Amino acid sequence: MGYDVHITRRTPWWEEEGEQITTQEWAALVAADHALEMVEVARVSPRDQDVVLEYRHEWLAQLATHPQRGSHGAWLQWAEGRIVVKNPDETLLEKMRGLARVLGARVQGDDCEYYDE
Repeated sequence: MGYDVHITRRTPWWEEEGEQITTQEWAALVAADHALEMVEVARVSPRDQDVVLEYRHEWLAQLATHPQRGSHGAWLQWAEGRIVVKNPDETLLEKMRGLARVLGARVQGDDCEYYDE
């Protein structure tokens, strides 16, 4: 499993009512940011295993400048009107804060705590 952190305009992030981040906004933001790149497939090799897991999603981006992107992914995914990152480290959280400012949104964890203050 894991812990998700969300870039959202809703309070709380799971609220069905409220303003969404659109796929058009997400695609434009990724295209304008040299540190992000849209990817079709996320690939990861779990430690000590000879397998490669693949995850496909139309609105998946990778933080190309993340120092551990090869081993830990550094993926950001648009889903249901928000951007979701699983188990973000401080590098990803800092990027998320910047993206949230551009989008007029906030960075909120699964338990409703804010990471943007």
